[in-house]
Amino acid sequence: MPRGYEVTLVQLKPKEAGKIREKIPRHLRLVALDERGRDLTTRQFAALLGEPTVFVIGGADGLDPAIKKEAALLLRLSALTLPHALAQVVLCEQIYRAATLLTGHPYHRE
Repeated sequence: MPRGYEVTLVQLKPKEAGKIREKIPRHLRLVALDERGRDLTTRQFAALLGEPTVFVIGGADGLDPAIKKEAALLLRLSALTLPHALAQVVLCEQIYRAATLLTGHPYHRE
């Protein structure tokens, strides 16, 4: 890997973190998606929705460590590394599933 790439990556992550912080209202609980985060069951995930929460998915190079440190929870969707777009789809489906579970809709079955 060229040396310049590493320097650029180190510089880009804090910039990205600053842009992320600007978009997140302080009153929301921050949950950062990370492949090394906690595994949750669907019911545990649904419990997260009981409080205003924002989910953050990092780019191809992951999230800046400062964002991870600020997060109330590091959550992983899979033990596998997922492409960014697929992680978005999986997260959306889980939010939908959790919402239906909380409202008593029969979509989620155990």
